[in-house]
Amino acid sequence: MTKLPAVRPREVIRFLEQNGFVLDHASGSHFIFYHLVSRRRAVVPRHNRDMPKGTLLSLLREAGFTRDDIIEFMAGR
Repeated sequence: MTKLPAVRPREVIRFLEQNGFVLDHASGSHFIFYHLVSRRRAVVPRHNRDMPKGTLLSLLREAGFTRDDIIEFMAGR
């Protein structure tokens, strides 16, 4: 299994937007993204630090992705 890369929130946002998520609203220090077809939500923190691995995995699971999806995306930056 490939190691999960260090990812910043802006890269996660770019990943979500390329996969059909749109910004629904911002609440406090978080962006809430929504997918119109699957009706899934993804909550992304608004800061400029690397996301903790557990937070990233939870966000991906919430949005319906696997760790391999983000690894492939980050490899093709």
